[in-house]
Amino acid sequence: MKKIILLFLFSFLTAQTDSGSLSPVVTYWKTLTQEEKETFLFSYITQVYETHTELKSSVGYGGITEWYYENRAEMVYGIFDQLEKVRISNMVQWIDEFYSHGEYANKPFYEALEFSYRFAEASGSNMWEKYENLRFDKIQPGKD
Repeated sequence: MKKIILLFLFSFLTAQTDSGSLSPVVTYWKTLTQEEKETFLFSYITQVYETHTELKSSVGYGGITEWYYENRAEMVYGIFDQLEKVRISNMVQWIDEFYSHGEYANKPFYEALEFSYRFAEASGSNMWEKYENLRFDKIQPGKD
């Protein structure tokens, strides 16, 4: 039962619609206050960590566990390692920035999280400096 719930939650968090309307996650995200977004974000990264841990213990390494690590959990482990340097509140601001651009408004949450993490840890005091320092063209979300 726990696996089904985890897979359902994972599916919900990565859902996209092709109709041009906002995905359920983006719609939900935009209704939250700053504090609620911080709670949601911390819950999300914790959920990814716990899902990976559960996959390792229930099905072992390789297959879906390896894919999940490479495509979701590896970044989350990096975020946990950097929580003393990168504040959740800064990451929330960058997720908001990501979703404020129309072309990214319906992208999956993990892409917003990747964007957020890279910008939150980047050097620079403003967006332009961060763009320059990160070579924005290399970190744009995957193109469809």
